[in-house]
Amino acid sequence: MAGRLDGKRVLITGAARGQGAEEARLFSAEGADLILTDITEEEGRAVADEVGATFVPHDVSSGADWDRVMSVVGDQFGRLDGLVNNAAIYARSRLVDTSEEDLRRMLDVNVMSVFFGMQGAATVMAENGGGSIVNVSSVAGIRAAPGSFAYSASKFAVTGMTKNAAHELGPLGIRVNSVHPGFIDTTMLPGNDEARAKMARIVPLKRLAEASEVAALALYLISDESSYSSGSEFVVDGGISAT
Repeated sequence: MAGRLDGKRVLITGAARGQGAEEARLFSAEGADLILTDITEEEGRAVADEVGATFVPHDVSSGADWDRVMSVVGDQFGRLDGLVNNAAIYARSRLVDTSEEDLRRMLDVNVMSVFFGMQGAATVMAENGGGSIVNVSSVAGIRAAPGSFAYSASKFAVTGMTKNAAHELGPLGIRVNSVHPGFIDTTMLPGNDEARAKMARIVPLKRLAEASEVAALALYLISDESSYSSGSEFVVDGGISAT
């Protein structure tokens, strides 16, 4: 049986753990050829070895590092059909407690990485008739997230960049969408078991999400099944944003 991503060449950032690692496993199972990147080398290489992918160490906040990664894409694939801008950091901070350094670090990793990724991918994709870009934002990128000022600012920026990129790149055959996870049960989610149980209670579905559930949505958006979807927010939050 043909895989949903057979013949597609896909780059996933932040692939060493959590959502990125699950995307790598699912995409590989569906036939994609993958390049995985992460700043965490040991875990990233382990995931790449597991799924038969190429791993590239990558500081996503660095434009020079993005140039190096896109050179690997060109040398190994000669084209690029999909990009998942998954890499991000999280830290709690109220507006009055957020330092300039804190905010700039959050923007460097969560916003500049998406900018560099889309810019590099668009150039390659345009030469080969198009592709699909998935930017991982958050429910904090579509609604207020009290206590997470810098993170929310960064994720709203990702949402806005996605919409603008979709307009600019659509004529080139490039689709751009954003994914908005809620409480996902990964190491990035703060708190102990009690805190996580409290989070689950405020979700209409009464549970946290598995990383694989976000990966399934990303798979749909990279695949041709979503061929007429662009510039949209795809929410995977158990109903939080509906309340």
